[in-house]
Amino acid sequence: MNSDQHLAPSTYRASAPVRLDFAGGWTDVAPFAMREHGTVVNAAIELRAEAEFRPGGEGYLLHSDDLQDTLRLDGPAALVNNGRLDLLKAALRRSGVGAGELRTRSTAPAGSGLGSSGALDVALVAALDAARGIRRTDEALADEAFLLESVEASLPGGKQDQYAAALGGFHRFDFENGNVGIQRLTLDPAFQSELAHRIVICYTGVSRVSSRTIERVAQAYERGDSKVVGALRSLAGVAARMSDALLSQDLEQVGRLLGENWALQQKLDPDMRTPEMAALESAMAGAGALGGKAAGAGAGGSMFFLVLDQVRAGVAATDAGAQVLPTVWAAEGVKVW
Repeated sequence: MNSDQHLAPSTYRASAPVRLDFAGGWTDVAPFAMREHGTVVNAAIELRAEAEFRPGGEGYLLHSDDLQDTLRLDGPAALVNNGRLDLLKAALRRSGVGAGELRTRSTAPAGSGLGSSGALDVALVAALDAARGIRRTDEALADEAFLLESVEASLPGGKQDQYAAALGGFHRFDFENGNVGIQRLTLDPAFQSELAHRIVICYTGVSRVSSRTIERVAQAYERGDSKVVGALRSLAGVAARMSDALLSQDLEQVGRLLGENWALQQKLDPDMRTPEMAALESAMAGAGALGGKAAGAGAGGSMFFLVLDQVRAGVAATDAGAQVLPTVWAAEGVKVW
């Protein structure tokens, strides 16, 4: 190498999968999860959020491919939340990694309800850790990713998304007093394949900001609203039964519990079910769906259904104006390279 040549700075990359929450979503969110026992059953799917960081230079250059937004900042003092790329700024601020270029992208639609912000949290932490020569356990990475979103970026939410993104696979998570109990659900490969071929994930085309719905539900719980409190407690029970149904390969029970979970979700907030979701539900029922629910917080985003005929149901979803997303299980969680 000539004296005037030098190696280009390394680029550190990470990706993490989003998830389908089969049951119990909302019970991982404070204050319920801090005062009572929450349970969530979810599975990671191969729609991934990605982050890459290239250290060096002066200041920061931030890109969000999904938002088609680029932001140049002079230094750490400029990493303040103001509505533009706040999660990226929070990740840089919290990591203290120094100057460089940070880029993010996701293969899941924005506001899909599939936990894409939680997956992005994990990818950001993992990429910036790699740039600093840090390696955490997957559980510690999930916890740090949750703190990035809930504390540093001041966005309320639960922990299931970050844990699914960090760990991959099928899990039952139990939440109590800030602790997370982890039970990996080891499903027969043939049953996993059948389950994937019987699920249709439908993006309604109407994204939503889940933090607003979360704030309303949290306030209702704090007031002791009996309808909301009862629904949250029942959701945790549905999740416990869902883990049993998956382990026993009982597809009919899985379908019933999806529907039961969705009915309870709708008791949490009057805006939980949008007109687009209602139309999609009707179309999928006509196509023979055994049950379905909103993904994540609800109030827009995606729904997913357990069906008899995936092709027929996919056509019905498309005719109802939804975008059908692929169902491919992600056995592996966060990846760093």
